[in-house]
Amino acid sequence: MNRRRLTNFRANRRGYWSLWIFLVLFALSLVAEFIANDKPILISYKGELLTPIFVDYPEEKFGGFLAVTDYRDPFIKEEVESNGWMVWPPIRYSYNTVNNELPVPAPAPPSWMLDKETRCQRYPQGVADSGCTLGNWNWVGTDDQGRDVVARLIYGFRLSVLFGLTLTVLSSIIGVSAGAVQGYYGGWIDLLFQRFIEIWTSIPTLYLILIIASILTPNFWILCGILLAFSWVALVGVVRAEFLRGRNFEYVNAARALGVSNRAIMFRHLLPNAMVATLTFMPFILNGSISTLTALDFLGFGLPPGSPSLGELLAQGKNNLQAPWLGFSGFLVISVMLSLLIFIGEAVRDAFDPRKTFK
Repeated sequence: MNRRRLTNFRANRRGYWSLWIFLVLFALSLVAEFIANDKPILISYKGELLTPIFVDYPEEKFGGFLAVTDYRDPFIKEEVESNGWMVWPPIRYSYNTVNNELPVPAPAPPSWMLDKETRCQRYPQGVADSGCTLGNWNWVGTDDQGRDVVARLIYGFRLSVLFGLTLTVLSSIIGVSAGAVQGYYGGWIDLLFQRFIEIWTSIPTLYLILIIASILTPNFWILCGILLAFSWVALVGVVRAEFLRGRNFEYVNAARALGVSNRAIMFRHLLPNAMVATLTFMPFILNGSISTLTALDFLGFGLPPGSPSLGELLAQGKNNLQAPWLGFSGFLVISVMLSLLIFIGEAVRDAFDPRKTFK
């Protein structure tokens, strides 16, 4: 059966390749610090190897006096390069790095759109040629605070996917457990639980989320908890139906007659059948979780200010129509991410559909 499901999944070429593309993009975003960072990956200074990407070295180590080292500072760069070397990431900006050497006011256009004389400005001290180094280019421009858009897209993609995965897994655990209890026991438990869910789902979710988010200081886990309070009901109906259908099957009655506990029957015998529908719905729940986070960030009720947020980038694009690279880049990343997840979900649905057969 698993071999047939894998064959069906591979037969859906769009979903199969979407899975690989998504995995590659997600894997790259997990090592975002090695791709976009304002700290070198490796430094050789006076014969000592340093890893600023993992360890925060004080500026005193390089002849300064500050507690935090700014490796983009001309003095630090000259000091290190005169006593060793530095290995930089391909993009020398993190998601919160403000480029103070912009040749034009923020939001600045992509560097390749500027003429060479404007792009190749030197630092005020005239020590390092920052504008002509490809790593210092703002490939998709900067936002209205002078932060690199590519770096914020990479970190924002990672944060959105991790948030969606966390919310999806927690919602699935609660929803599957609730649906299993309802469907297996039935009777008054099922009746009361269904009335509770009907009342709970009739609450205007978005308005309540906005009210709670305006009272509490939002962060990753608070937002996850708020959304979890409403998202767990998505799988209850599907799992409940599977348990209601299977609780009177002959093998279940035989297990009861042999003295098998209710918990063992629920999770060892009935749950595998219910997981087929659950796994089919999970990519779409993940899509909804990411879309909700993006919408909250767009409205200003999401992650704290300064977080690498795709919704906040879209809001900047709306507020800065003279900078189309903000809105277009955020829209492109979100649309590609959600489209890949939808295609993966369709392939998973085909894989678990017993009526689907591919040669």
